[in-house]
Amino acid sequence: MKARKEITSDLRITAAVAVALLILITVFGSVGHAKETAAISGAGASFPYPIYAAWANKYHELTGVQLNYQSIGSGGGIAQIKAKTVNFGASDEPLKKEELDKLGLIQFPMVMGGVVPVVNIKGIEKGKLKLTPPVLIKILLGEIKKWNEEPIKAINPDLTLPDQPIVVVHRSDGSGTNWIFTSYLSAVSPEWKQKVGAGKSVPWPTGIGGKGNEGVSAFVQRTDGAIGYVEFAYALQNNLVYTQLQNKAGSFVQPTIETFKSAAANANWKDAQAFYIVLVEQPGKESWPIVGATYILFYKEQPDAAAAEHALKFFAWCYDKGEEMAAKLLYIPMPKNVVDLVKANWKSDVVSKGNHLWK
Repeated sequence: MKARKEITSDLRITAAVAVALLILITVFGSVGHAKETAAISGAGASFPYPIYAAWANKYHELTGVQLNYQSIGSGGGIAQIKAKTVNFGASDEPLKKEELDKLGLIQFPMVMGGVVPVVNIKGIEKGKLKLTPPVLIKILLGEIKKWNEEPIKAINPDLTLPDQPIVVVHRSDGSGTNWIFTSYLSAVSPEWKQKVGAGKSVPWPTGIGGKGNEGVSAFVQRTDGAIGYVEFAYALQNNLVYTQLQNKAGSFVQPTIETFKSAAANANWKDAQAFYIVLVEQPGKESWPIVGATYILFYKEQPDAAAAEHALKFFAWCYDKGEEMAAKLLYIPMPKNVVDLVKANWKSDVVSKGNHLWK
């Protein structure tokens, strides 16, 4: 009888071990090949969301580390990092060095991309409609009200433009894409600079507002006669009709990785304080005139060593292994010399509980 009880007890122990092993296999795939289950939290710009999502999915597949990123606009990202509710913030409008120092933050650029005007006009295909800076400004100020008005027809003699009201779609939230786009408008038009200006949020003279690049894309898609502006990956993903744009050299150019690279080629990152660069209206016959970098905001003093290290390892992987993925989504990877400068900043500036994370 005693032997039977011992056997029964042994069987129960064996069953418990088997269940435990089954749970481990289910969670980690196989015993001895467990991946990390850490999570990194970030919030901010919708401009880089397509590439951050692609990078995050691949990195999770390789390491088990998960990125939880809220695409809420640059203003929201800055607010959340200030409140210390996320491991990092993301903004397309870089902060000045004085503000970064005051907050105890560093910033570094992750990737560059182009902002493009997009339209919804019956019969008009991608890359066919041409816009000049003066015509674009008059449209956005509400002075040109229909698509068949003479200033638009004059630069598009080969297109049949409809007698259709123009509906301007702009960002309603505090947005780095807004900052990039309105910085360009202010650079090409003293009138715009005086009346509206540049910023994450501006007093739009006309139109309807959409939240995030996602919201602007959706409004343009479902509004006949609409014109808006989005990061190029959103135009591609949502099959939006983008325009040509006349650049500083007077050439009409299409938004492509080559025209984005041409605009970014002249950037002087080495001498830029805290990597602060504005890439609009750059010289060059092939340069797309509205390009911007998107930035990560990160505290110098990190109370959570593990989370900080996971975040920096993720960003390092994006720099070192994510170039091809970025290029496929028509983002411009950061040049190696810039990446080297960024990593040097991490080693010198980012500390956790008094110890350097990256030695």
